[in-house]
Amino acid sequence: MASKVSCLYVLTVICWASALWYLSITRPTSSYTGHRQLSSISIARKNVSFGNIRTRPINPHSFDFLINEPNKCEKSVPFLVILISTTHKEFDARQAIRETWGDENNFKGIKIATLFLLGKNADPVLNQMVEQESQIFHDIIVEDFIDSYHNLTLKTLMGMRWVATFCSKAKYVMKTDSDIFVNMDNLIYKLLKPNTKPRRRYFTGYVINGGPIRDVRSKWYMPRDLYPDSNYPPFCSGTGYIFSADVAELIYKTSLHTRLLHLEDVYVGLCLRKLGIHPFQNSGFNHWKMAYSLCRYRRVITVHQITPEEMHRIWNDMSSKKHLRC
Repeated sequence: MASKVSCLYVLTVICWASALWYLSITRPTSSYTGHRQLSSISIARKNVSFGNIRTRPINPHSFDFLINEPNKCEKSVPFLVILISTTHKEFDARQAIRETWGDENNFKGIKIATLFLLGKNADPVLNQMVEQESQIFHDIIVEDFIDSYHNLTLKTLMGMRWVATFCSKAKYVMKTDSDIFVNMDNLIYKLLKPNTKPRRRYFTGYVINGGPIRDVRSKWYMPRDLYPDSNYPPFCSGTGYIFSADVAELIYKTSLHTRLLHLEDVYVGLCLRKLGIHPFQNSGFNHWKMAYSLCRYRRVITVHQITPEEMHRIWNDMSSKKHLRC
């Protein structure tokens, strides 16, 4: 009887062992299949979420125009649109540009549109003065962001948006500052050449290859959390650069999905890298102050840190054609 009980016990143990062995080889397979299905669902959900993020702008540029010139390109398509970054108090500089190189009527048969870019000022009196100036000259556009050094990028994007929206058929665009003298003869006839086929995806100026400055005392300080990389993509100095008008819309649309940086020229370089557009170096663009020499100024396209008085002097000398004797 004892032997029968022992045999039954042994058989029971074997049965349980077999059952446990079977479960041990089947459960992992079942568990793995379930894990794959859950992973697939998770990945699908992540893709949906990622797609929503990509289509939703992270930098929507949702500013209204406070002053606009939407009809500036309606009568005729400009060969060149000039976008000049300025501030409210720089009336003398704007007026000097209007009376010299920025005069839209300087070149017969070549349509030029000159526009000054501003944000809004904290001082309502200055805003009112700019509005009155706009009513006289019709060459100012303003959006409702605060006009400041840290918002220079917004100012440039406003210009890009304006070109893409109201003047998309223009051939070329120049972005520059109000303390820049532009040798328009060299720009129009030697660089852009109105009688040649307009270029596309074109961008040129004084190309800088550099990296972020981490010194908090610097005007160009860039914190690591905002830009962790050690190098910037090649970018053109914001003192003056030229691009084909199709690039305005490309940069503006790219900016909607590109984290905003306060250094305007660096930010435009980031957008160009995303677009696969490489800026061309042009030695005619100078982003520093040059000692005045009529013969030297005749060979360049831009010169930096020019006062309104100097602008008139240079323009008068250029207009007298004395530089042709150089």
